Amino acid sequence: MDLRIFTEPQQGATYDTLLTVAKATESLGFDAFFRSDHYLAMGDSTGLPGPTDAWITLAGLARETSRIRLGTLMTAATFRLPGVLAIQVAQVDQMSGGRVELGLGAGWFEEEHKAYGIPFPKEKFARLEEQLEIVTGLWATGTGQTFDHHGTHYDLTNSPALPKPAQPKVPVLIGGHGATRTPRLAARYADEFNMPFASVEDTARQFGRVRDAAKEAGRDPGDLVYSNALVACVGKDDQEVARRAAAIGREADELRTNGLAGSPAEVVDKIGRYAETGSTRFYLQILDLHDLDHLELISAEVQSQLS
Repeated sequence: MDLRIFTEPQQGATYDTLLTVAKATESLGFDAFFRSDHYLAMGDSTGLPGPTDAWITLAGLARETSRIRLGTLMTAATFRLPGVLAIQVAQVDQMSGGRVELGLGAGWFEEEHKAYGIPFPKEKFARLEEQLEIVTGLWATGTGQTFDHHGTHYDLTNSPALPKPAQPKVPVLIGGHGATRTPRLAARYADEFNMPFASVEDTARQFGRVRDAAKEAGRDPGDLVYSNALVACVGKDDQEVARRAAAIGREADELRTNGLAGSPAEVVDKIGRYAETGSTRFYLQILDLHDLDHLELISAEVQSQLS
């Protein structure tokens, strides 16, 4: 089971804070550092000192880390034109020596679009599908050849399809709860399917839909990685679990139900139940980015039991 650290910097984090967490992620033996792609805080958070851009952040981390994978969960298709996104991701992949992964979603948070003057189109899912076709198509185009796409929302003519990523193929993540279109997109474009913030039962149901869609598309369902994302709140005892839950504005009992919360033994047991659905990778949503002791505990007492 791969354990990856997943952060939500829009809630309030500087680049230096994210760098500290990324370096801890690397030194403690976790597989990857991922971050959300949002420009506005959610809930009661002030978001101070303000948002950081996902791909600028990952570019910096690419030069200041050496082992961990780096990626987004999920980049919003509404934020960037697909040709520009393909260039950005390829460049950051080069900067990292081939350690980047692209999670791409439709975009959903209307308020952040209004706050920063970003268009929020009605046909978001159709745009996402075209973006996936364009980004992967640009990367797959042979050097010296050109790429064309004449779609409903985007038009590319005689693109040199440069630069190329360092990896032969940048892994593409698609995720979500949608019962029909999401599994179909994953079957066509994804290397990994991620089920965010869902129960074991809902995870099993959605993984089944993705496997069925893969078969219908003529693809081996085993070609995909299946993963989950859940908030993490681990403590040596109930008091420490309660303290960490309070620090992120949650209740320990609620997190035990809806997240990965409790003692290391409780968390290992719950991860095991997700593993029975076929999940082989977990994104641990860490909301208190200043509590590095939390990461150390997870590494020493949870990750050590899953390797």
